Amino acid sequence: MSHIVIDKTKCKACYLCIKECPKNLLKVSDETNNLGNHIVEFCDKDHECLGCAMCATRCPDLAITEVYRG
Repeated sequence: MSHIVIDKTKCKACYLCIKECPKNLLKVSDETNNLGNHIVEFCDKDHECLGCAMCATRCPDLAITEVYRG
């Protein structure tokens, strides 16, 4: 099972990672960060994450800090 960890303090809500995920496992959260931006949330209830790290590669703020492949 693969998954990612998003650093909420670094996310600036550009949402580029959302567009990059081939499985559409990222979405805009109701939660906001210290800048008032709605951060990105990882939603993988069915364990579909490929661990491809395309989202982490696309993030300009390095907010996706860990990708676990399993």
